[in-house]
Amino acid sequence: MRELVANVFKWVATVITLSGGLATALMYDPINIYLLNIGAFLFLIWGYLIRDKAMIVVNAGLLFIYILGIWIRI
Repeated sequence: MRELVANVFKWVATVITLSGGLATALMYDPINIYLLNIGAFLFLIWGYLIRDKAMIVVNAGLLFIYILGIWIRI
């Protein structure tokens, strides 16, 4: 069951992150930032579920950078 949940998180995060990249390329601002934040958060959860420290660190770092960028824009 845990493997199924992890797999669903992985693929949902992939689709959302790719959508955020597409939104960035098409200059759909600020929806791109929201999608990339959601994708990084879901990948962070996925990294935790599979106990992959590199995925946890990378996505925690991305979330920090994205949130900092949002905070600076406000």
